[in-house]
Amino acid sequence: MPDPEKIIRLKTVLQRTGLSRSTLYRKIADRTFPAQVRISVHGAGWHESAVQRWIADPVGYRADETERAAP
Repeated sequence: MPDPEKIIRLKTVLQRTGLSRSTLYRKIADRTFPAQVRISVHGAGWHESAVQRWIADPVGYRADETERAAP
C-alpha cells in the first residue's frame, strides 16, 4: 500500500520556504506557489510533495489546473 500524501501546515511551509506569510499568499494568488488543500471547516494545509516541487524550482513553478486555490 503506498504512503498517503502528507499535509503540512502554514508554520512548516513558512519554515521550509523562508517566505513571509504575505509573500506566500501573494504567490498563491499569482499561481506561482501551490494552493492550500482544505482539511477541515477552518483548517487548510499544503501537499508536502507540491511544496517540495516549488522548493526544487521556485522560479519555474506554475500551478496547473489540478492545483487550484481552495474555496
